[in-house]
Amino acid sequence: MIRRISVLIALTLGVVSMSAKLPFDKYSINRKDLPDAAKEMLDEHFPKAKVSMIKVDRHLLKKTDYDVKLTNGTKIEFSNKGRWTSVNCNKKSVPESLVPQNIRNNVAKKYSGEKIVRISRSSLYYIVGLANGKELKYDRLGILQGEITKQEAEEFGIQALTEADSENADTTENPEP
Repeated sequence: MIRRISVLIALTLGVVSMSAKLPFDKYSINRKDLPDAAKEMLDEHFPKAKVSMIKVDRHLLKKTDYDVKLTNGTKIEFSNKGRWTSVNCNKKSVPESLVPQNIRNNVAKKYSGEKIVRISRSSLYYIVGLANGKELKYDRLGILQGEITKQEAEEFGIQALTEADSENADTTENPEP
């Protein structure tokens, strides 16, 4: 009896562990795989850019999210409902329409001439990455909370530029906002 229970438990654990390792991600280039809100955001803020890849992240215990890469090198992450959570334009400027006015004003005043090349948002904060490598944390009202380290920014969810990104990035303004 104990042996049968042990075998049953072993089989159950094997099936569960195998199903947990099954690939849940789907790769696509078809915009129809995105939620409507994500498609609208792309149309509004990146009207000329073409999608080079969409990764649909399906998680076992977490909601689906979407990673989109555009042909101009921009990477955008969306929530399961299509709300953007992170935009990384490499060395190109993030479209102004995605950055709250208070944050734009603060960057223009305190970091004159610097471009905003990355932005991430949560329910509490914005993290903004500048072309000079600085990472800035703002509250939801757009009030600067201070500079943060790249590690803190990555913990928040924004990926800082790697040296490879910097070498491959076009340093001109983003022609496809």
